Amino acid sequence: MDHAQIERINELARKKKTVGLTAQELEEQAALRAQYLKEFRANMEDTLSRVRVEQADGTYKPLVKKDKKN
Repeated sequence: MDHAQIERINELARKKKTVGLTAQELEEQAALRAQYLKEFRANMEDTLSRVRVEQADGTYKPLVKKDKKN
């Protein structure tokens, strides 16, 4: 996501607080937020995949992703 898209998210958020958004702007805001969250989650998972936890015996093991609970 480039800087211009992040600025647009912020611009729409400010406008929503002051004068409100049109239906088209609400759709644009939702799409931009969804894209931002998707990229954020992908970056976070990539970062966490590189984390290693030191065990009591001095060895390192990778983090294990827990199963989702419904």
